[in-house]
Amino acid sequence: MYAIVEIAGQQFKVEAGKKIFVHRLEAEEGKELEFDQVLLIDEDGRVTVGEPTITGASIEGKVIDHVRGDKVIVFKKKRKKGYRIKNGHRQNFTQVEIISINGKGSTKAAAPKKEEVKVTETVAEEAPARVKKAAAKKPAEAIEKAAVKKAEEKKAEKKPAAKKPAAKKTPKAKE
Repeated sequence: MYAIVEIAGQQFKVEAGKKIFVHRLEAEEGKELEFDQVLLIDEDGRVTVGEPTITGASIEGKVIDHVRGDKVIVFKKKRKKGYRIKNGHRQNFTQVEIISINGKGSTKAAAPKKEEVKVTETVAEEAPARVKKAAAKKPAEAIEKAAVKKAEEKKAEKKPAAKKPAAKKTPKAKE
């Protein structure tokens, strides 16, 4: 069983007993937290999707530790301009252990409406008609002949009309 939950503006895939690192939370070490922004729950293959969240569902977690991440070097440089800046950054994290996933909520995905069932029935009725249309397609030879005919028509359109020979100018005699 797993869930996708939004914690501190980021989405995490969580399972009971797993530990995750989230952006620093304002909670003391050892304190238990409850996250109610659950977006998806998968219970042994049965998926419940929220719109945007699942009402009544929650994730229980326990704050284990506050830590800092590895240092990231940010180096900026512009060639031939004498511009170089080197900065470092260490992100603050909170380590949270997931205690349990409570999927009490119900959504439209869990209980399909009658309208949705009707739509699937009409699609099933139309499916044989689609198969018949696919079987009635032209054989490859007919398609090739049609393509050759189109190419010949295009060539005929591109040919310019036969030009009439231009009348020769004769010099006029001076009077």
